[in-house]
Amino acid sequence: MAIEDDVLVIGGGLAGVTAALAAAERDGRVRLVTYKQSTLRHASGLIDVLGYTPDGSGPLVDPFDALEALPEGHPYERVGVEAVREALAFFDEIAGNAYSGSHTDANALVPTHGGTVKPTARYPVSTAAGLASDPQETLLVGFETLPDFEAPLAAAHLEAAGAPFSACGVTLSFPGIVRDDAKVTRYAHLLDHDESVATRAGEIGAREALAAAVEPHLGDESRVGFPAILGDDRADEVRADLVAALGVDVFEVPMGPPSLPGMRLEDLLYRALEDAGVRVTSGVPVIEYETHADDGDRIDHVVVDRNGTEIPYRADQYVLATGGLVGKGVRSERERVFEPIFDCHVSHAADRYDWFVEDVFGDQPYARFGLAPDRDLRPLDADGEPEFSNLRAAGAVLGGYDFAAEKSGAGVSLATGYVAGTRAGEEGER
Repeated sequence: MAIEDDVLVIGGGLAGVTAALAAAERDGRVRLVTYKQSTLRHASGLIDVLGYTPDGSGPLVDPFDALEALPEGHPYERVGVEAVREALAFFDEIAGNAYSGSHTDANALVPTHGGTVKPTARYPVSTAAGLASDPQETLLVGFETLPDFEAPLAAAHLEAAGAPFSACGVTLSFPGIVRDDAKVTRYAHLLDHDESVATRAGEIGAREALAAAVEPHLGDESRVGFPAILGDDRADEVRADLVAALGVDVFEVPMGPPSLPGMRLEDLLYRALEDAGVRVTSGVPVIEYETHADDGDRIDHVVVDRNGTEIPYRADQYVLATGGLVGKGVRSERERVFEPIFDCHVSHAADRYDWFVEDVFGDQPYARFGLAPDRDLRPLDADGEPEFSNLRAAGAVLGGYDFAAEKSGAGVSLATGYVAGTRAGEEGER
């Protein structure tokens, strides 16, 4: 007996969650099925739209000025500029006051842990005081037990990149943490609960101890940037206490994986799924599918593997949001590149040596591998016809763009997830 829903979304990242939430707006029965842990916790938590054009021009001041000129087949070209705006507005409603940037079309320049700046459309409020367009002098603080953020090096890179402010960096001991293998969640938990830590002044709260360690290094700087570890459940409270103690603005610098801002975004989105009544089935891979007995162009059901037991899941509409080559939503073998669940067509050169160029920083063909969709985001076969009438795709499983070079990954996931989920929800109502 198959488990029945109106819309079934496969994949639990930003594209999949957005698709499920958009479909749920139509009041249908929506289920999200995911196998592995969401990729959101490995991402920066930033929502980029377009930082650079496909030919490398940028950073872009206004990404919307460039969207109309994107080449045919780019995911943004498929959904259209208005859909990108609608998707951002949809995200803004979900995120509430946890994110900034909705007041303008212009990109913000957010400093990263490497001392570069990333053009982004929406950014966590924890990063807002640190935008690179703000000329306030800046102190960056790193920690001996957190080698992923070399604050002096990041400060030097920011100044070399032409940031309109002076920056300096310092590396300190983090109060209460002595192991260099402590997870970022340990730092956050210590600050969330303001645990007592031993200092020369005796046992005091972790927030007070952190402020006391930083204060002697403050000169004329009017803001302090920390790696993104300043609390989780009580992050706003942690920052507010540090601001009060130091008398300057405090911000977080997005880090590499695992990413606390990414985890916060994941928590926010999965709470939204629960509030919307979306059923979430996790830890189960989709292993095969069957087409409708009377219509081979229509998916009847998929089969998931739950601890060795095969269970059919049937829906009227399906959204595929399983990721690209990194997430293994697209896979490659020596002779072919393919999509592993529905075996959807992935265009690629016959000779595997044409999948890449020798220059590691060059324009890599494999970076654009993925499904080619129509304007309803239905994956197309080699003849340009929809693979299945009731399947749509969203996010990094789509081809035709290089999200890393363009700084467009989250934006494409958001826009295509929103469109795919909306269309699936509309069809599922009928």
